[in-house]
Amino acid sequence: MANQAGTGSMFEVDQHIVYPAHGVGRVTAVETQEVADMKLEVYVVSFEQDKLILRVPTAKAKSSGMRSLASTKVVGDAIKTLGGRARIKRTMWSRRAQEYEAKINSGDLISIAEVVRDLHRAEDQPDQSYSERQLYESALDRMARELAVVENIEHTEAVERLSQSLAQRAA
Repeated sequence: MANQAGTGSMFEVDQHIVYPAHGVGRVTAVETQEVADMKLEVYVVSFEQDKLILRVPTAKAKSSGMRSLASTKVVGDAIKTLGGRARIKRTMWSRRAQEYEAKINSGDLISIAEVVRDLHRAEDQPDQSYSERQLYESALDRMARELAVVENIEHTEAVERLSQSLAQRAA
């Protein structure tokens, strides 16, 4: 995937990408900036949901975890993961919360799906704590944003599809 802007560019302008700590964004430009008398080529990535603009050096994009959107096969595997059995370790919540947070921030769609699956509560189950709910919603939102862009559907429709997959598990 060469880019007209630079020699080592892996991503193109207008391409949707996933940045681990922020989720789905769009490359809006490739710029050359001068930092400490050195020229540095950067991807300008916009995350509309967070109203955030990130500049990622093109040479560091891969090592930062920035990646193209998941393939439809990976999306299918992630949705299949939602239908699996929740695997909840019997460790302290603080340790599990850290592990869930790390999975969400890994940017890996399957890992994010595991968090959604493990923290999902059916109607007949006890309520989640505030922190469980926060992690669940964060993972669900991250997953839905990628699904929406990959399948070219609205975010709300993507959330609905994921919720249906989770509901089928309980049935």
